[in-house]
Amino acid sequence: MALQAGTVATLDVIREAPFGYFLTDGTDEVLLHHQDMTDDFDAEKPQTVFLFQDHQGRLTATMTIPEIQIGKYGWAEVVEVKEKLGVFVTIGISKDVLVSLDDLPAIHSLWPINGDRLYITLKIGKNGRLFGKLATENVMKEISTSATRTMFNQNIQGHAYRLLKVGTFIMTDEGYIGFIHESQRRQEPRLGQKVEGRVIDVKENGIVYVSLLGRAHEEIDRDAEAILAYMDSRGGKMPFWDKSTPEDIKERFDISKAAFKRALGKLIKEDVIYQEEGWTFRKHQGEK
Repeated sequence: MALQAGTVATLDVIREAPFGYFLTDGTDEVLLHHQDMTDDFDAEKPQTVFLFQDHQGRLTATMTIPEIQIGKYGWAEVVEVKEKLGVFVTIGISKDVLVSLDDLPAIHSLWPINGDRLYITLKIGKNGRLFGKLATENVMKEISTSATRTMFNQNIQGHAYRLLKVGTFIMTDEGYIGFIHESQRRQEPRLGQKVEGRVIDVKENGIVYVSLLGRAHEEIDRDAEAILAYMDSRGGKMPFWDKSTPEDIKERFDISKAAFKRALGKLIKEDVIYQEEGWTFRKHQGEK
């Protein structure tokens, strides 16, 4: 069987070269470059190596055996984004691997950025080159763990691995599959982005439903701060009050009318603002 990139092979050392050693399976030869050798290299013994292609497309070897191989999955960190190609990830060897733009979201703003993590395996493309391949939903289910009701209302972190119109699937640090409905986020996470939220439900199948929105008191504080910042940018007043339309409030503050009224109520109770004839005013210190 011919040697193949993305796999592990045990090969004999046949000769030394100025830049490394050549290895063989008896038919094909590959170069083990000095930079890809580990301290336990022994030219007198067969060497177990991982095969990949160098920058010229030539099959080459490394003694660093990555977790991610053809048919084996693992988490890979994004290290470079190329708009016309896709994203490059590191699998722990000297050459980064491309995840093609064909496997990435159609909306470029949802592409991973440097530091994001993707759960992938390796595949050989039509041109014979090695590529990263995103794990399927079935693979993610196979590696996942079922959550229990004890996770309810707990803070949780995870990486987005599947983006849908109705929401986002994540794999949590604990190994749970999580789902974030579009109503439970302020903006859609990128593929591979690490997010932090809280568990708002645990389904019978062990999937956790997650909200990226803060708890009620946290949201009120955040919304109140946004309202005050807007008022301060307008000299301490704004043409919005508790009878403003939901559409106007959503357009200006990107929150619901109910959330807007809760934040206003907090600020009125704290004697920070007052309302008159469709306007809201910020009180000056000492003003009654």
